[in-house]
Amino acid sequence: MSVSTSSTKAEIIRAAERLFAQHGIDGVSLRQIGAEAGNGNKSAVQYHFGTKELLLQAICEHRLPDIHERRRMLIARYRPRDLRSWVECYVLPLLEQGEREDSRYLTFVSMLRHHNRQDVFRRLPEEFQASTREFGERVAALLPHLPEPLREHRIGQVVSFGVEAASDRERARVNGYPVVPFALHVADLLDGLLGFLQAPASPAALAALEDASPGTTWLPYL
Repeated sequence: MSVSTSSTKAEIIRAAERLFAQHGIDGVSLRQIGAEAGNGNKSAVQYHFGTKELLLQAICEHRLPDIHERRRMLIARYRPRDLRSWVECYVLPLLEQGEREDSRYLTFVSMLRHHNRQDVFRRLPEEFQASTREFGERVAALLPHLPEPLREHRIGQVVSFGVEAASDRERARVNGYPVVPFALHVADLLDGLLGFLQAPASPAALAALEDASPGTTWLPYL
């Protein structure tokens, strides 16, 4: 791949991420993305990515290597054994990504979630899926007081809460709204996530669990 081609694809990916984050997955055409990327060729996006589906996947694959490398560094540094450390190693890179001036990735991921597009994550390379599975397994082992499938559901909710908190803050910063200092944002969110995970299942929840139909918890691979 030439430098020019690589640069063009990267510009298209960043433009698509911005537009999808702003207007939603169904609110943007490939032609609009090409124009936002500064490409006069109306077919440039289709030439480089083929379809919108492949472009959605390309955005994830553009951002995830840095996020996953940051997770690996945190795990190597902290050697997590307790629940808070595992949650921090997984969630902190997402929150940090939301602070980047050149990124709208967390808002984009939030849009994918709201459009029920888990298929995009399921097509990602195995290394990203394995990372999320490991997180789920490590945290599940530290929550023996919760029965399944409630335990799996809570872990999925924690990932969702982290994504939504980061995307809310990302949107606030982009629009010039005040936000709390980042260190406070991280510490307070971790406190809330840990409290949610560790809370005992109430009699009402256990009774509802008996009547619940089997379902599938979506853990996005991010």
